[in-house]
Amino acid sequence: MIAEGYDAFLLDLDGVLYRGDSPISEAPASVEALRSLGKRLAFVTNNSSRSPDAVVAHLASVGVHADLAEVETSALTTAASLRDRGVRRAAVIGEEGLRTALTSAGIEIVPSDARPEAMVLGWDRTVTYDDLRDASLAVQRGATLFASNDDVSYPAPDGYTWPGAGAILAALETATGIQAEVFGKPNPPILHAALERAGGGRPLVVGDRLETDVDGAANAGWDAALVLTGISTRAEAEAASHRPTYVLDDLSGLLT
Repeated sequence: MIAEGYDAFLLDLDGVLYRGDSPISEAPASVEALRSLGKRLAFVTNNSSRSPDAVVAHLASVGVHADLAEVETSALTTAASLRDRGVRRAAVIGEEGLRTALTSAGIEIVPSDARPEAMVLGWDRTVTYDDLRDASLAVQRGATLFASNDDVSYPAPDGYTWPGAGAILAALETATGIQAEVFGKPNPPILHAALERAGGGRPLVVGDRLETDVDGAANAGWDAALVLTGISTRAEAEAASHRPTYVLDDLSGLLT
């Protein structure tokens, strides 16, 4: 059984446990089976739009139990990292999860034209051209550009994908010629924060994307399981520069 070889399971959400409002088959039962084996869990998402409370509520709606202390989002990682660097004023393109995380970390959210220290970008389904223009000007005037994550797409419930934070970020980076520092997967900060939430030990990163979950595990020197219920395919996994340790049809493959 794959699960026997690991202490902590860092579980991605979108495309692993659910798509939109629909649970993915075998996911709720598999999470409970991991708990029954005494395994420690962290729920890790690059989606910065939801607060941890909203993540827990959404997981509950698809039959997955999670505690607040088990949730690590790219918004939380971003806010903690900026707080630790002494950032106090930031302009934001992003939804409630990112804004709440920043204010909870003691960072004041200010307009883009108020000379912010940082310009922070996350997934935002209401972003406008004016938002991008003002953010571009803030960066050109000296604000440091940060992003919660750079996923170019988001798995939609109908099997298609929507533009993700990375699509918005690409516009801003192209306009300014400046590359953002990114805190979400595949970068180490979010995965190390998630492992701390899971209590340490030997981790297995479980996700549906090669470029975030599997590459992130590789960057950390950890094993990864790719589940085929989301974005990446088996053929893509076989051709990837960082091949996953395991390729599974769904989460239940951890228990066989």
